[in-house]
Amino acid sequence: MIRLEKFTNADFDRFIDWIDNESFMYQFAGPVFSFPVTKNQLTDYISDNNRKVYRVLDIETNRVVGHGEINRIDRRNKNARLCRILVANENDRNKGYGAMIINELLKIGFEELALHRIDLGVFEFNTPVIKCYEKCALVIERLLQKN
Repeated sequence: MIRLEKFTNADFDRFIDWIDNESFMYQFAGPVFSFPVTKNQLTDYISDNNRKVYRVLDIETNRVVGHGEINRIDRRNKNARLCRILVANENDRNKGYGAMIINELLKIGFEELALHRIDLGVFEFNTPVIKCYEKCALVIERLLQKN
């Protein structure tokens, strides 16, 4: 079980440690950040009112295991995008955290934000993530290609 909590500047150092190379940063975040990620970038990132950013805690261990975001929140048209979903430590991957994060983000989007549509973005080469999305019964309409 997990719990999502607001991502704050207290999370910046941990987040920066997770993003240890440019290739991984781009796969995880696309062009949102430039490498190396800095506290100034993260301050701008969390100040966007159309974005809800979360740290992910494992309830049993009270350990931060990941990150998730609802972005492009359009309250007028009631839609948004899930993005920058991360299970940070390789030892924690393939244990169901990704699906739990997705389901919690969807719950927030549909129940708390009263959205009607939520999409997500994923690069076509990110096959482990695509498999996770499919396990969550999300429908692939198209895949993003790396520029």
